[in-house]
Amino acid sequence: MAWILATTETMEWNVVGEYLFSSEVLAGVKGTIVMTVLSMALGMVLGTLIAVMRLSPNPVLTSVASLYQWFFRGTPTLVQLIFWFNLSSIFPGFEVGVGALGFDVDTNRVMTPFLAALLGLGLNFAAYYSEIVRAGILSVDEGQSDAATAYGLSRFRTLRHIVLPQAMRVIIPPTGNELIGMLKFTSLASVVSYSELLRSASDVYNRTYQVIPLLVVAAIWYLFMTTLLSTGQYFLEKRFARGAQRTTTSTLAERILTDVRGRWAKRR
Repeated sequence: MAWILATTETMEWNVVGEYLFSSEVLAGVKGTIVMTVLSMALGMVLGTLIAVMRLSPNPVLTSVASLYQWFFRGTPTLVQLIFWFNLSSIFPGFEVGVGALGFDVDTNRVMTPFLAALLGLGLNFAAYYSEIVRAGILSVDEGQSDAATAYGLSRFRTLRHIVLPQAMRVIIPPTGNELIGMLKFTSLASVVSYSELLRSASDVYNRTYQVIPLLVVAAIWYLFMTTLLSTGQYFLEKRFARGAQRTTTSTLAERILTDVRGRWAKRR
């Protein structure tokens, strides 16, 4: 298979090399990284809040959190992206005001491709991430919370200093998988004209009609970024797994990287 890919003329590897580090493709890589980081940040903050609301004894908070999860997990991400991008068809504008101060906002000007992609990806991710956090919190023994209460800690301080640090060992692995998934899900933002990697590649092959080579360029960059994230996930899991009975297994690339780091440390 490798020989066929390397020798097939339609792959046009010379075109792949020409555009692999072109300014247009690199701008798309930058857009993909920015959208991944911001969507993950929004989703993690909101998802943690939703998870805490789900575990709250307050029935109103629990109902609101369940409704949020039901809606955003039940509708496709692509539909949500298109909805946010076309929000102006429902709300052409809105007014923001406090007392005598107020101003009108044009939805078409506010809802840019960047904001539509951020809301579509971030809010959708929050619904899934909330279940990851909830599972991590439930994995911590209830005796930890009871002991914290006995020492006079509030529910918030107990959650922040006692429960969440211990839950991270369970939260980190699926979060790493979701991060890698988010990196690839950013390609959906091309439908709302956000300039990410796939959009940049498609802009090039729409001009040059060299579809396969440009898709190969995009695939190489996606593979490179996901490999870096997978390696970082391994070391992060290893750090939070300290003190646990089981140890995480490493891939061949991670073992090679660990060996190189060890040899470099010995030489120094």
